[in-house]
Amino acid sequence: MSKAKINTKKERVTVFIDGFNLYFGINSAYPNFKWLNVYELSQNLLRPNQELISVYYFTARIGNNPPKEQRQNIYLSALKSTPTQLIYGHYKSKSKNCRRCGHTWQTNEEKMTDVNIAIQMMTGAVKNTYDRAILISGDSDLVSPIKTVQDLFNKKVFVVFPPNRHNRSVKTLANGSMVLGRGTLGKAQFPASILLKNGHTLAKPTQW
Repeated sequence: MSKAKINTKKERVTVFIDGFNLYFGINSAYPNFKWLNVYELSQNLLRPNQELISVYYFTARIGNNPPKEQRQNIYLSALKSTPTQLIYGHYKSKSKNCRRCGHTWQTNEEKMTDVNIAIQMMTGAVKNTYDRAILISGDSDLVSPIKTVQDLFNKKVFVVFPPNRHNRSVKTLANGSMVLGRGTLGKAQFPASILLKNGHTLAKPTQW
């Protein structure tokens, strides 16, 4: 009698990371854990029956603040030392006015991350490059692409909320969710110095 074949095919997982949502969430709760290796984090989120296909990190280059720009450049260089794929939006200045006193000031805001995430999730679903998406964000603007890849392409979406970024509408729609905690973040930190492919050493910023 022949033995029945055991299905050993693993579930393909792609991770989509909302960089600013993750950064501000960590900064609000665990500021010492911002030196985060998101590729290692993604690997740590997998179950034994899953395999990691791709990790996308969505962000925008900040401006008008040289110290912050330098720290961001260092961190993005650290991410580039891993297989993480970086996709950029825009960082724009915006004027705000106080109706009471008439005072005007400049603020900065990131644009296009939610659109870029939606496009990449849809592209992967259309090309059938993943079975399950892990979305690291608490942005309610991502409800629509989550529902679309679920309904039209039968993809699963597991949501990982950054600290203090839990969103009820996203959780209700997702095929499971969790909140990033101290232990999970602590296990995926870059070392204090990283040896790059060009032979240079990249050091963690002393002020973050």
